[in-house]
Amino acid sequence: MTDRPQYPNPVITTLQQWAPPPALVGFLALLICMFAAAYAVGASAGPVAPGMRSGEIDAPAFDGDLGRPHGHSGGTGTGGAGGTR
Repeated sequence: MTDRPQYPNPVITTLQQWAPPPALVGFLALLICMFAAAYAVGASAGPVAPGMRSGEIDAPAFDGDLGRPHGHSGGTGTGGAGGTR
């Protein structure tokens, strides 16, 4: 047999240089599988509270206005210019 010298292919050498380590690839694959399994279990279990619905309900939404002037954080009004104490 004749031994020929192996000349590395520049494309393969570049890919090997920039490829992530196999342990990282395995960890990411395991992480994706775990998230998929957790999602499947959660989807099969359904809502966690009886009567739990989506955000679309018939009751009027709270708009956040409590009758205070804009710019005030809700103090009694005697706290001065600094707001609540």
